[in-house]
Amino acid sequence: MTGRNSFFSSIPMVTKNLLIINVLMWIATIVLGRQDIDLIEWLGLHFWRASDFNAAQLVTYMFMHDNTTFTHLFFNMFSLWMFGVTLERVLGAKRYLFFYLACGLGAALVQELVWEVTWKDMFIPLIANQNNLTFAEVEQLMNNGQLGGVIGQFWDMLVTVGASGAVFGILLAFGMIFPNLPMYIIPFPFPIKAKWMVIGYGAIELFFGVTGSMDNVAHFAHLGGMLFAFIIIYVWKKKGLIGNGLF
Repeated sequence: MTGRNSFFSSIPMVTKNLLIINVLMWIATIVLGRQDIDLIEWLGLHFWRASDFNAAQLVTYMFMHDNTTFTHLFFNMFSLWMFGVTLERVLGAKRYLFFYLACGLGAALVQELVWEVTWKDMFIPLIANQNNLTFAEVEQLMNNGQLGGVIGQFWDMLVTVGASGAVFGILLAFGMIFPNLPMYIIPFPFPIKAKWMVIGYGAIELFFGVTGSMDNVAHFAHLGGMLFAFIIIYVWKKKGLIGNGLF
């Protein structure tokens, strides 16, 4: 019992509360789901054109996770604990909380932008395949305003959840502040410097995002979190608010 208390007491306040909130929201999603209350429908991030979008979702989505599996929540929370503890101690509680929320918000804005740019490329082939039409025929119907209701239903399908954008921001910040810190990453049997780990994660996310691989994952939201993290850490570095660890 003492060991357990020592473990939780060693986690800084903001990181600890973020972990608790995310776990509680995941449990609430499951419990309320059995009562036909869909929290993801209310709090997940929807496409801004969708009928069920509201601005609060730009924040609330980062505390929601897939309720059909524990994996999504576990890996996000493990990374938050592993890197967030150190980052909070370096940045301080208030600055760290601002950083976390800003990266999550940045990830949401980037995801909204990607949806805006790509929704037609997702929608038109889907309708064409379902109705044995050509791409051009569906596009013509859409331009004539004959698919308004179907388009609205498709917009309502675009939703994402998870702390991944904020967590990827934490990973980027960790790599910038501690660039040469050796990290051991499965399955590699040798240490990798933090900066190369971060660059590698970014390259993988960019590859998956551009190629459409693992299309059930919001890769560009992850990159958005990293982008906002880079900007924030770079500005703080220039202002002398953090140390000289930038690569």
